[in-house]
Amino acid sequence: MAAGTDDKAGGTGIPGTPGPDVEVRTLADLARVAGVSAGTVSRALAGKSLVNAETRDRIQALARQYGFRPNQMASKLRSRRTGVIGVVIPLGHEKRQHISDPFFLTLLGHLADQLTESGYDLMLSRAIPDGTSDWLERITGSGMVDGVLLIGQSDQSEIIDQVVSHYRPLVAWGNHREGQRHIVVGTDNELGGRLAAEHLIACGARRLAFLGDTAGIEIAMRLRGARAAAEAAGLQIAHIPVNLADAEMGPQLEAALAGADYDGLVTASDLIAMSTLHVLHEAGRKIPGDIQLVGFDDLPLARLTSPPLTTVRQEIAQGAKVMVEKIKALIEGETRQSKVMPPTLIARETTRS
Repeated sequence: MAAGTDDKAGGTGIPGTPGPDVEVRTLADLARVAGVSAGTVSRALAGKSLVNAETRDRIQALARQYGFRPNQMASKLRSRRTGVIGVVIPLGHEKRQHISDPFFLTLLGHLADQLTESGYDLMLSRAIPDGTSDWLERITGSGMVDGVLLIGQSDQSEIIDQVVSHYRPLVAWGNHREGQRHIVVGTDNELGGRLAAEHLIACGARRLAFLGDTAGIEIAMRLRGARAAAEAAGLQIAHIPVNLADAEMGPQLEAALAGADYDGLVTASDLIAMSTLHVLHEAGRKIPGDIQLVGFDDLPLARLTSPPLTTVRQEIAQGAKVMVEKIKALIEGETRQSKVMPPTLIARETTRS
């Protein structure tokens, strides 16, 4: 009997203190070394709180000592999980926009960091919606992902609502609307637009324009906020539609601003603001002397423009963290609510204060 105990403990007679010749290839092998059940080993390696911290740490240390790696594929098959989160960029209203858009890349980078730290792989998709829910159903029903994160809602809010009626682990970045069914993490875009226009007015601007295509709900709400601020000051704000596709943005801005007498511009994104800076510079306009400009996003590039860009900050890094926390909870069957974060006006040198 004693000899049998020595064999199971790796030759020392003390559970969890293995001898030098023990071979650990399976959960059962590691369980024998640790002197616990295979189920306890499985839960400990998964970091489950059902196993007390001391036992969990000891089992994980033994796994490292023996170079033991669980069969991840078998584990995923048993749990019916893939360990993959789909990250989708829907472009219903702006089909020519590229993933290389700096806002997409910034949010995608933060999401990738958060997912990797949480033990997930990422599958990226650029979706061109076709007026039906098929574009999203193909992803959610593929069996290839455990959940879906949407970078933006585009003009697809109703379709997203349809899909979440039977597919719960989905979180979108964007604007929250009263009564919507899907979970959103994002900025109070209407407040952001109001802050931008109020700042321009406080800096002396009186002839205002808003640059951006309002087919997407986020930009539509930014214009709404800017209009509210202008009206409160007894002013008007012109709306100039500007696409986010690189090939079209420059010519549209040149045509809209040629000979225009605006002295304050609210732009729907930092990318539009940066292109506007270039167009105004080429036209010999001084910023902020002749015309003042406010962006929206506060991307890392915003402080590197010449002059550095006054903008409305979205908390992109924090938003990515919250999105991943919510998708993990939804995968586990928990209930979560949308989160609307306040924007912040960041004054730099494209306005006078």
